[in-house]
Amino acid sequence: MTSSLPANHALPDLCDSFPPMSPSPSLHGEDMMTDSLLLSGSPRYKKGSVTFENQPRRRAPSGGKPTLLQRQQSFGRDIGHAASETFLLTRLTITLLRYLGVGYRWITRLAGLGLYAALLMPGFLQVGYYYFFSSQVRRSIIYGDQPRNRLDLYLPGNKDGKKPVVAFVTGGAWIIGYKAWGSLLGKQLAERDIIVACIDYRNFPQGTISDMVTDASQGISFICNHISEYGGDPNRIYLMGQSAGAHISACVLVEQAIKEAKGAENISWSVSQIKAYFGLSGGYNLFNLVDHFNNRGLYRSLFLSIMEGEESLKQFSPEVRIEDPGCTNAAPLLPPITLFHGTEDYSIPSASSQAFVEALRRSEVPAELILFEGKTHTDLFLQDPLRGGEDEMFDHLVAVIHAGDNEALAKDANAPPRRRLVPEVLLRLAGCISPF
Repeated sequence: MTSSLPANHALPDLCDSFPPMSPSPSLHGEDMMTDSLLLSGSPRYKKGSVTFENQPRRRAPSGGKPTLLQRQQSFGRDIGHAASETFLLTRLTITLLRYLGVGYRWITRLAGLGLYAALLMPGFLQVGYYYFFSSQVRRSIIYGDQPRNRLDLYLPGNKDGKKPVVAFVTGGAWIIGYKAWGSLLGKQLAERDIIVACIDYRNFPQGTISDMVTDASQGISFICNHISEYGGDPNRIYLMGQSAGAHISACVLVEQAIKEAKGAENISWSVSQIKAYFGLSGGYNLFNLVDHFNNRGLYRSLFLSIMEGEESLKQFSPEVRIEDPGCTNAAPLLPPITLFHGTEDYSIPSASSQAFVEALRRSEVPAELILFEGKTHTDLFLQDPLRGGEDEMFDHLVAVIHAGDNEALAKDANAPPRRRLVPEVLLRLAGCISPF
């Protein structure tokens, strides 16, 4: 059963009916009452004379350790936070299925996704524990006043000096994207003294592509203007996106360059603040992807609803836009661009990255394409990092970020091999049944 959504379909806000949760003081700026209300669009909640909002982390009294009661309260909040996040994702999934219809194709894909996740569960559990309980993760920092305008920060254990920063936009087919999807990348880059900021954004049907681009841009603005407060170096900020997140972040970058080329005033961040852009398994020309996605199960009517109709495909196709004669002054403003793609990626063909790199080079933008033979849509982002040991894409990423920092490069050269999180037999089985 296919979706019959028109392109101008009025979108429901999934979070309007979220039940309120019991408030409690927050140690990490993420109390559950605020989570629920922010997801419904409210930046703060007032009850009586108390205002609940994102707060700085409280510390134990000087010279003392947190009490048993404080530790119990913190643990309870972490569990409650995990439950509320699971509730959100479940609700999004159910609403999505209402739009897609439950046909044979989607039933088999969902079954495949469930088995795929089960095979990788040993790694997911370890990363999930790190995400919810590590003191190096600052979750749900508010960057705007719209639903899901939050980001997670992954901080290195070493606090000496200002650290380079990766602003990361996660994928999820524009429908199930979520900031926690970047926790594995955040964990492993933080181990190399790199701060990672994973930006959440409204998904369809909470919002359409223009909302996603607006949210991502606002998240990048927050990072550019506030990352120094968390130990980040505002002069070493890198932008990265994966899959749909690569498309969204590329849209943001090109749009910002066009605004600056036209002399727009009152901009909150500048393309010049981004040292480089990394796109992983992304699609950059929507005209070439509509039929491909339709054949893959992301039906044409649904995809056009996400992208706000056929008339908007040009606006949200970075490859097309960068070669528009009216945007020629924007190209010189773009930072160096590196695209990564697997040759066996069936979700978004590697030809998409190839075409974008060629368009960038024709516009004299420094661009590089790195293809990985035999790699699928999820190999580079999930299976390979879970495998541990050497990882060509990860090593290239770290080398670019640490270029010119001899001390950091020396540490990288002597860094212990990354730990394996999932047995090889499970990784190979997961690769065989992956629905992506």
